[in-house]
Amino acid sequence: MKIPHYKKVHNRFRLNGFSCSRQDLKEIAYSFVKEGADYERVIGDFLLDWLDENDTLPVTTSGTTGRPKQIRVSKQAMVHSAVRTAEFFDLPAGGAALLCLPVDFIAGKMMLVRAIVLGLELDLTSPRLHPEFPKGKNYEFVAMIPQQVENTIDQISQIKILLIGGAAMSKNLRKKLIPHGGCYETYGMTETLTHIALAPVQEPPAPFRTLEGVRVTQDSTGCLCIDAPHVLGRPIQTQDLVNCLDDRTFYFLGRKDFVINSGGRKLHPERIEQQLSDQIEVPFFITKKVDQTFGEVPVLVVEAPSNSVTAEVLKTLVGLDKYEMPKEIFTLPEFIKTPNGKIKREVNASRLDL
Repeated sequence: MKIPHYKKVHNRFRLNGFSCSRQDLKEIAYSFVKEGADYERVIGDFLLDWLDENDTLPVTTSGTTGRPKQIRVSKQAMVHSAVRTAEFFDLPAGGAALLCLPVDFIAGKMMLVRAIVLGLELDLTSPRLHPEFPKGKNYEFVAMIPQQVENTIDQISQIKILLIGGAAMSKNLRKKLIPHGGCYETYGMTETLTHIALAPVQEPPAPFRTLEGVRVTQDSTGCLCIDAPHVLGRPIQTQDLVNCLDDRTFYFLGRKDFVINSGGRKLHPERIEQQLSDQIEVPFFITKKVDQTFGEVPVLVVEAPSNSVTAEVLKTLVGLDKYEMPKEIFTLPEFIKTPNGKIKREVNASRLDL
């Protein structure tokens, strides 16, 4: 596919059903900023950034593993990312798409960019955890976080290609989605302009496969290194532990920062959480506690009133070996989360006496 210039608006692009030129988009953006709903004002601000004379624009990182920070990214790199996604899925111009993610962050911004440069017919809806979209209307392409998918599971059949990212998916949700097909988990970050790799939703989980032009390796510590010249000025070294099968395929294991060294075993909290996701109904995460015998041991932290959950819960958990099994349970009345809903694991753990 030919790479368009970021200033070009595709002639098949529609916003809420209306054809838009570059000038039309500017007028819509001003209208959103002046008198739109809160989520529309954010969209308006982004569109004004996209349509100005700068070749870069500001984006904010999610803040999952630290404070959110603002960086500037190339508009043309965003176009390259959009085209790679279109090539992966063979997205047709004129296909219907839905934006139900907040445009404060890169995933929502990229849905707008894809629509503008690929010629998608984009519908806007409030980015709530239970997004509303018309029953009976079919969409070619939609991106959601797992909670949104769970809350609209009865309408997933209206979506041909569904991207799911932003947080881990529970085993129960995975089982519900497998019969539908066309559902993909994403791997990426703000710096890579959303996903650089995708995996079809299946059981057991499939490895991630990179988009065309993206190559991956792992360093001596097992962390992922991404080389995507069309998006990044240089290779980016992550703190994500992976198992690379080749230079385009890998399994995600977990964050290096979160690894629990217990009795000589390296445990990945994300893997333990995935195993427990269909056994614990309240929000939870796994973290570590210092132990005189094993060095570190995993513990379970749940969002619940103080003293409302007892250690007896641990006896009901299944599917873990003796090293992985949480040794204690702690409660917090309310988890601190990122603006897009991710649990800030380290920040919450620091509130406990571990």
